[in-house]
Amino acid sequence: MKTYALYALAALAEIAGCFAFWSWWRLDKPLWWLAPGLLSLVLFAWALALVPGEAAGRTYAAYGSIYILASILWLWSVEARVPDRWDMIGLALCLAGGAVILFGPRSA
Repeated sequence: MKTYALYALAALAEIAGCFAFWSWWRLDKPLWWLAPGLLSLVLFAWALALVPGEAAGRTYAAYGSIYILASILWLWSVEARVPDRWDMIGLALCLAGGAVILFGPRSA
């Protein structure tokens, strides 16, 4: 459960940080929007580094599926755009892939 909580925190922090930059760059928000965005990206890196795992690459790959879930939730809740069936199909495929990475049997 700790892993999922850290993944969720990392995803929220990453999306918020990137959205701050996006908003400054693409939506003409003021420059000060970058400050909380940068802090959020530092929180993202810290949270992801706390995830237990024997290999960083595998940890990051599994995180990718959680990030995609969080991105679709962000699309829906923050940007007020309802995900379409292709968003949901893609999300399901990504979550299945993340599960294979996390729970697949490993050879010693």
